Amino acid sequence: MTDVPELGRLHFGREDAERDVTEGLLLRGVFRRNAAYRGARSGQKMLIIGRKGSGKSAVCMRLMADGGHDGGRILITPDEAAGEEIRRFELQGLPGDSAKALIWRYVFAVHAARHIVAHAKGAHDGHRLGSVRALGRFLKQNGESPDETPGGGRLGERLAQGARGLQTSLSLEALGVRASMDLAHSPSEGARALRQLEVVEQGVAKAFGDLGCDGGVHAPLLLMVDQLEQVWSAEPDSNSMVIGLLLAAKHAASRYGRSVRFLLFLRADIYDSLSFGEGDKFHGDELRITWTEQALKDLAFVRAQASVGEQLSEERLWKELFPETVGDEEITSYIFRRCLPRPRDAIQFLNICQQKAWLEHERDRITEADVELAARQFSQWKLNDLASEYLIAHPFLRNLYPLFQNTGYVVTRAVFTRRFEAAAGTLHQTFGEYADALTPSGIIDVLYGVGFLGVRRGSEVVYAGDDALSVQPHEAEFQIHPCFRVALGATSAFDLRRFEPQFVETRIVSGNFSPSASGSSSLNRDDRLLIQLTRSLHSIQAQVGRAVGLAPDVGDEIMLQINRLLDDVNRIPPGAAASVGIDVDDYLLTIAHYLTTLAAQLRDSGLEEATGIGDIVRRIDEEARRLRRSVGGAYGSSGDSSGH
Repeated sequence: MTDVPELGRLHFGREDAERDVTEGLLLRGVFRRNAAYRGARSGQKMLIIGRKGSGKSAVCMRLMADGGHDGGRILITPDEAAGEEIRRFELQGLPGDSAKALIWRYVFAVHAARHIVAHAKGAHDGHRLGSVRALGRFLKQNGESPDETPGGGRLGERLAQGARGLQTSLSLEALGVRASMDLAHSPSEGARALRQLEVVEQGVAKAFGDLGCDGGVHAPLLLMVDQLEQVWSAEPDSNSMVIGLLLAAKHAASRYGRSVRFLLFLRADIYDSLSFGEGDKFHGDELRITWTEQALKDLAFVRAQASVGEQLSEERLWKELFPETVGDEEITSYIFRRCLPRPRDAIQFLNICQQKAWLEHERDRITEADVELAARQFSQWKLNDLASEYLIAHPFLRNLYPLFQNTGYVVTRAVFTRRFEAAAGTLHQTFGEYADALTPSGIIDVLYGVGFLGVRRGSEVVYAGDDALSVQPHEAEFQIHPCFRVALGATSAFDLRRFEPQFVETRIVSGNFSPSASGSSSLNRDDRLLIQLTRSLHSIQAQVGRAVGLAPDVGDEIMLQINRLLDDVNRIPPGAAASVGIDVDDYLLTIAHYLTTLAAQLRDSGLEEATGIGDIVRRIDEEARRLRRSVGGAYGSSGDSSGH
């Protein structure tokens, strides 16, 4: 590999933790010990919550790896069969959430019992203890013994067996209970299952206590649940499955004390969709994974260094292997501003840049063009991924994209409402069961929640995750996240009509013009009109500059169009307008017509008066009228100032 240049060796790792830990950079120990990892490892937090790709599974994989946790480690990742068993599980006399909690408690108890039996043999001379031997017999009598289920057995099959036991009767003789006699008087199926489960949990807790495994001698057993999104849907039974898991983990953590610690890795959209009476009791257990632009930059450098070698410096990475800037934007700002704040997005974008340069063109440096091509591909990926990520919760998401295509990325509430009203009938017909949510305000809330839209607050645009506050009814200005703009064709703040130059510049460059034949140095009428035009345009610029409440992107877009006008005017040689084919009267009227159109577009933008847009519109209209008066009041033609 020594003959392969640095760019050829540069790689930022696999996109998913499961592969990254076996064949990627996590395998080499590249892991950022963030707040989620510290909270999980220390036992201070039980719920690790984050969006898809935010690094939940990376924390889980790190804890499962050698050295991640000093005690025993068990990871439960339900497959579809297991999920189906839990979703369908019910007990007469218990509500759905409570029934699901019991099946989860059974899963935890069985895993803990299996751990105790194996642990007692390997780490203690306590496998002869009566409580440990009793657990071994219980597992064998109920088909849960590792000896009878090589490799642990399929979770779905074991759950089916456990569910039948809870619904009828478990074999509890090993734990000192004869079910047919001692549980015969239970008033309901749910009550009988609860009593059986309490016997099992008591047996597990006693064995932990007899062995002295209370966290003092060695670290507790770490029992983790991940990948629950693989078996979740937006149906009530799925929500009960997750609520039951939370209730079971809270109960079991209390029941087993310092002997067992529980960690649940949940996707944010799943957790936030839950509504149950005891939800407020979990706030202290929550830790949400968040990423800043700087944290992603640090992560990228550590991964780059791991792939290329420790000799790689940040300066070389971001100023030599990557171009220092793209357009006028510094490279790391360009890349990470266009990512949703999660490692998976950053890894994907960075790897595409490397692939464009090295794999496709065999270059030893990434160029601006490579980054721009990567940004286009990445944007399309993310737009598709967003619809897939929220397909269950918001199946209509992809159908909303046309409302934002080929427009400006600044969207006001008023403008969006007009667009939505034109499509409302089709959306309601296609997604009738979601009609209550398919309102302008409802859609804005959804699009903000999934990270598609940000809301303007003061001088900043805030996206979900940056601020816990939801969109407020009075907030009226939004922006499409930079991640999605290229794919949507929304690369400018507003879809403002562009001014097209009125003459061919090459005639001036070639010198194909002649100044006024009189040779007089005094200003002629054409020159005075052009000076008036320049003053009018500068007046508009000054008004935009005074609009301190205007979002910078919006102000920049207006300035861009005015600067195009000024550039066009400044190309006309003094005293030689006619020589280059310019009828100055018609030229001013054409620009006045363009300014009137520009003012109308800004007036219809829906931006609030407080931003200063009203003063800008009035100034543009006033200067357009001034230009018309200066040439005699005629409105003239629109010339060739066609918009795009």
